[in-house]
Amino acid sequence: MENIELFGALQARFEKNMNRHKGLEWTKIQAKLEANPEKLWALNEMERTGGEPDAVGFDETTDEYIFYDCSEESPKGRRSICYDREALESRKEHKPENNALDMAAAMGIELLTEEQYRELQKLGKFDTKSSSWVKTPANIRKLGGAIFCDRRYDTVFVYHNGAECYYAGRGFRGSLRM
Repeated sequence: MENIELFGALQARFEKNMNRHKGLEWTKIQAKLEANPEKLWALNEMERTGGEPDAVGFDETTDEYIFYDCSEESPKGRRSICYDREALESRKEHKPENNALDMAAAMGIELLTEEQYRELQKLGKFDTKSSSWVKTPANIRKLGGAIFCDRRYDTVFVYHNGAECYYAGRGFRGSLRM
């Protein structure tokens, strides 16, 4: 996607969903985007894989805009994956094609934390039919588990699974600061 197309998609999404970013101005965000081509590439990767990234905040202490994947369901281009490389390598058969942590790193983004996921859910209803891996605390991962979240019954749920598990309806959501 060329920058002009990406800017158009981002601006249209920004203007359509003003509830996600009260007090933010598109012209300032666009200027920041134009000044950070490596971050623009990461946003394009988020868009290309179905994440529909949108600005959800601004950190005044670091002077950074915060973008989250805001697709209604977990991004389609990032599903059917296990949690991390260790989990992928532990599978003897029926291995998924990739894992969430490596994909996020290759895209230049971070997995949402549980806290960020809950913040996202205050902006709309996401993952009502899918689920998303979230950054798993080291003590859980050390024991072989990983956590994921979804929204059912108008409530955000946090679950656990073996990190090697993967499902067609589970992907991951990312965040990017710029």
